[in-house]
Amino acid sequence: MSQLLTIRQETTRNTKIALAVAAWLAVIAAWVLVTRWELISSYVFPTPGEVLQAFAPLFRERGLLENVYASWLRIGQAFLWCAIIAIPLGLFMASFRWLYDLINPVAAPMRSMPITAFLPAFIGLFGIGETMKVAFLWFGMFFYLLAVVVEEVNRVDTSLLETAYTLGAKRLQVLWLMFRASIPGIFASFRILYDIGWTYVILAEIVNRKKGVGAMVQSAYEFHRPDLVYAGIISIGVAAFLFRFSLTLLEKVLFPWRQLTQASEARVSVPSVRRGKAVPGGK
Repeated sequence: MSQLLTIRQETTRNTKIALAVAAWLAVIAAWVLVTRWELISSYVFPTPGEVLQAFAPLFRERGLLENVYASWLRIGQAFLWCAIIAIPLGLFMASFRWLYDLINPVAAPMRSMPITAFLPAFIGLFGIGETMKVAFLWFGMFFYLLAVVVEEVNRVDTSLLETAYTLGAKRLQVLWLMFRASIPGIFASFRILYDIGWTYVILAEIVNRKKGVGAMVQSAYEFHRPDLVYAGIISIGVAAFLFRFSLTLLEKVLFPWRQLTQASEARVSVPSVRRGKAVPGGK
């Protein structure tokens, strides 16, 4: 118990699992109590059992897997174009200050703008087809990724660049060095970028509903099937989690040293208190 009350103390794997299970059990228990005591009308808030039963028609009649794949494909296309444009542009912005001073005054306010306000503009520019959906998702993710790239490139140690120049590296070689040094941090941000994509894809798919989880949930709502609506919401969360988990596994494969570095830094940053003195590294 004392370990749980220690500031910045890392928990064990078993403790993490137990806490996660306890949190979800608490959510489900609260859901059961709300529906049993009818604190919210059953007309709009189904019971957990009704939602669980709704998964079967969601697969058979609503094409759940097909809709999830359609949404993932849209997010994937937008994500690919984000990476192709934002990574080199962010690298150049962090490398050449004049370019940063030129682009950042426009890019910085865009990160604070509500993207939902731009949906009518994208419909007017691109129509209501796939191009609009992908462009809308790209716009929602691009400025976030651009800021992350600039930040990660700026974190590259200047001494590393000075060493490269001392060894006779040219400008292009130094840019490549900065890219290689910053790409692990950039890749780590892809998980959040996918979360942003799953958030905005629902809004994009409400327009001209054909395929996608957003269209599926909206159709269930219009037919007043709250059980299907909540089952669809849970399906979206599971799909987003699985894609995020896949990126986490891929990151461990591509950059295994990053996990070791973070673990060692965590151990060093947490002091252990013995006899009223803080000992670095917990020793």
